Amino acid sequence: MGLFNRSADTSSSAAAAAPEQSTSFVSDLAGDYTIDPSHSRLGFSARHAMVTKVRGSFDEFEGTAHIDTATPANSKVDVTIQAASVTTGNEQRDGHLRTPDFFDIAHYPTLTFTSTDVARDGSEWAITGDLTINGVTKPVTIDFEETGSAKDPFGNTRIGFEGATTIDRTEWNLSFNAALETGGVLVSEKVKLEFDISAIAQVPAQI
Repeated sequence: MGLFNRSADTSSSAAAAAPEQSTSFVSDLAGDYTIDPSHSRLGFSARHAMVTKVRGSFDEFEGTAHIDTATPANSKVDVTIQAASVTTGNEQRDGHLRTPDFFDIAHYPTLTFTSTDVARDGSEWAITGDLTINGVTKPVTIDFEETGSAKDPFGNTRIGFEGATTIDRTEWNLSFNAALETGGVLVSEKVKLEFDISAIAQVPAQI
């Protein structure tokens, strides 16, 4: 019994320690893609009261990508996000984020990102583009890593990317804050943007 238990524990530990495996259905990711919102996440996190992080995301967005692996600079990414779809798991906080203190959705209903340059180093990509929030446009660079490709049960060819960057929200007029009695501020100016992308290849029209 002791040997059986030890073997089971070892197997369990090995399974827990095993890294997630990615799939590779296509050898070349070149082509045109549409982001699948139902299997992607556009998220963010900011420090709250100097002690913890609040995480959120946008539930409604759409985007397209043209990937040129031979000449990465010819690649292109365009994303449009509905500002009202912001969610952090707290209704009161989400309502505040929609006001002029933050996203001012009545005047600026969308956030957009349009790439201006794309660079590649193996499976790593750096996408530079114009991020527009509250009518303010600033350049940002987002580092992405390929996470694999697969053919889903419905016949779609999918590719995956994970990416992140950090911005100063005040540069986009997201400047609301409050001082803490103990020092510091209620919401950090630095915000981390996090992306988990699943994109579906667009099949060329049959002539």
